[in-house]
Amino acid sequence: MNLADMLTYADIGQLTAIAGRYQCDCKRNSKHDLIQSILITLGSRDFMETHIRNCTPEELRFLNTLLFDERSKFSLEDLLAAARQACFDAPAGKTGGYREMVSRFKSGGWLFSGASQQSRYLFQVPEDLKNRFRERMGQHIKEHVVRSSEPAVYRGEGDLLAGDLLLFLRYVMDNELELNQEGALYKRYQQGVMNVIQVPEPLLGKGGWRFGYGRACEHYPPRMALLYDYARHRRYISEEGYRLKLTLAGETLLAEGKSERLMQLFTFWLKLYKGAVPNLPSLVYWISVSAEEWVSVSSLVEGLGWLIKPFYYDDAASILEQRILRMMLHLGMIRLGETPEGPVVQMTPWGTEAATPKRLPK
Repeated sequence: MNLADMLTYADIGQLTAIAGRYQCDCKRNSKHDLIQSILITLGSRDFMETHIRNCTPEELRFLNTLLFDERSKFSLEDLLAAARQACFDAPAGKTGGYREMVSRFKSGGWLFSGASQQSRYLFQVPEDLKNRFRERMGQHIKEHVVRSSEPAVYRGEGDLLAGDLLLFLRYVMDNELELNQEGALYKRYQQGVMNVIQVPEPLLGKGGWRFGYGRACEHYPPRMALLYDYARHRRYISEEGYRLKLTLAGETLLAEGKSERLMQLFTFWLKLYKGAVPNLPSLVYWISVSAEEWVSVSSLVEGLGWLIKPFYYDDAASILEQRILRMMLHLGMIRLGETPEGPVVQMTPWGTEAATPKRLPK
């Protein structure tokens, strides 16, 4: 439902609170006057601009969470959890408390209780406000992003990831692969994989922390870890004792010679990394909005870093550069180039298509 519909179902108490919040000039005892005045105020061209400028980063992150959530209705517990997540490490008191944040958005015309008996304790965000916020938020982020000229040389991986999945499975089929005590392939077999796939990576060295980005990230470099976790998720491979073997499903895939669709790999990556980067789908979308043309990676960090919660030893910059942009390159979603000023990126047509809100998996 849009704002006009939700205002119609709202009680006069909430309408009065919204009108008071925005200092609407109307009769406070007339529901019709209240609705008309609120619609004029919130529908004005400069409302969303002013609202975004006046919001704290916590409030913008809260709205961003609701914007990209697949649910259309939220319980109070859902909203409090979203508010808590938006505050990062800030104590609740610093932002007036999570409950108070939810209350502010209710009195601001962003959250409305359901109209039926079944949905009276559930909250919704008006669809037209969502769309307008997404459009203006995109412009707000792009103001911090610096465009670049096309680099002399750039790298794009297209659909090589899907091709490398088949090459990895064939390597498993053709070799008797052993796993060590930790359940990882011995280094000689890992190097064997790197020798046959199209985009090899350096093997992991000793030391360092590795967790949160899938089970295989502990043992393998990021791209290979994604391939390994995906193959296991689809049951193309199985770990039997200290052996890694191809399953019947894996044999069938190789026999048919069909590549997985990149969209399947992209969807799996979003789910795999969501524990460490809860708002990953929204970040992919904002990157697609910001990098329609070549832009500097450093300015993307400036424009989007405030949306990224650090994860243990990964700060916002390393998450964006190594965990998101690097994997989007592997998924064929961006091109990565180098200029005298530093690295630059641009979305590919497939990446832009996959990142649209309607296509974007939750």
